[in-house]
Order: sequence, then structure tokens, then C-alpha cells
Amino acid sequence: MKEPEHRIRAQYGASTVTVYQAYDPGIGLPAARDGRFPPAWKRDRMTWIKPSFLWMMYRCGWGTKEGQQTVLAVEITREGFEWALRHACLSHYAPGVHADRDDWKRQLTAAPTRVQWDPERDLHLQPLPHRSLQLGLSGDASRRYVDEWTVAIRDVTPLAAGIRAHVREGRTEQAAALLPEERPYPADDELLRHLRR
Repeated sequence: MKEPEHRIRAQYGASTVTVYQAYDPGIGLPAARDGRFPPAWKRDRMTWIKPSFLWMMYRCGWGTKEGQQTVLAVEITREGFEWALRHACLSHYAPGVHADRDDWKRQLTAAPTRVQWDPERDLHLQPLPHRSLQLGLSGDASRRYVDEWTVAIRDVTPLAAGIRAHVREGRTEQAAALLPEERPYPADDELLRHLRR
């Protein structure tokens, strides 16, 4: 069956969903150790969370890029994740979604969260025909993420390195077996009604 172009795929349970971020070890290691972001984490800037493990690997180069050497799996409440989606605006103007560019700009200014769709990636980090969700959090959403939504934080840098090693050695089946299981997220249509371009 053909994969829809815009769909949330994530690892989730009854009450939480896992998103990924990558940080400098000065932020990432204390966050994983303490299960919460340290005081050095800047609340006043936009932070982007990604439900796709492989898109995160593409973005951080398997945890090798400067300032992104610590890859975190952040377990957040589904209630918070869905609040963020309901209060989001697309990061770009889309005819048919917005009345006009001015309407989009007004929505973007007012929204505490924004959605960006980028090509999903395969094990070789090559683009796939369908898109992966990125969710930008600012202001109230950023504070909620840190203070209310975050349930647990794990350092998955060793997992990233292990999968990358398998891929480099041509062991794609072993690499694929280590990937987090990401499934279509429930209530996808309702949550994304205003966020599909």
C-alpha cells in the first residue's frame, strides 16, 4: 500500500510518544542523566522535535555533527504532543490551506508551534517520496515541553552509532532490526487537517 505523503509516524504507547533531538554533550549528557533538560537549555528559543529516528540521523549525521553529538530520545505525553499539533501553523505559506500570505503570516505569528514537512529518509539517509514531520516549539509550547510534557530522556547515541556501523558494512537487515518501531499515529487526519500542504 502506498505511503501517504503527509503522515505522522512515531514510536508511541498508550500515553507517550517518542521524539528525537540532538545536542552538544554539555546539554545532552546531563539531560539523559537527570531525565530533564538542564538550566543551560534555552527556553526562549525555538526547539525542533522529530518523531522520525532516521530523519534525526540525517539531520545530525548519526550524531557526528558539531553541536549534535548527543542524540536524545525524549518521551513526551501524547496529550502535550497533540496540543502542539492543534496549536501549530505550517512553517511556510500553502495555497488551499491559508486564505492568502497575510493570513498565513498572522497565523504564524500567533502560533506557539509550527510544522515543517521534509522528505523521510531511508537507512542510507537518502530521501523517500513521503514526508517526515518536524515540530517547532516556541514560547508557551517550549516551556510546556520542558516543564510538563517530558516524561523521560534517553541517550540513544550508541544506538545511532551501532546502526550506522551496520549500514556502512552493508548489513542493512541487522541495521533495520535495531530501528525504533514507528507506526502511523492515531487521529492523524484530525490532528493534521490544517497542517497538510
